[in-house]
Amino acid sequence: MADCQITCITKLHPQSAHEHITHVGNPTAGWKWPREQVIASIDAGTNTFYVLAPQSGKRADVGVVRPNGRPAYLQTYADGDWNNNLLSLNQCPP
Repeated sequence: MADCQITCITKLHPQSAHEHITHVGNPTAGWKWPREQVIASIDAGTNTFYVLAPQSGKRADVGVVRPNGRPAYLQTYADGDWNNNLLSLNQCPP
């Protein structure tokens, strides 16, 4: 199992604060995965994913949220709270 740091995200409309993330990645480590692949990896227990908060450098683990009637999505979890650290990351390069 690998512990993977996410450093960038892709959204179809980068300026939208509410649009779902389509991909996450880490260009330095040489990977970019679709959201569905990350969710499947988390569910299977093959990888863990995290981000580092830009202000504090604290780790926030990435988990899967499954709202009723809507597609599953990724969100970070730190200090006992779900938060939006993923949305604060820069867009991944094309």
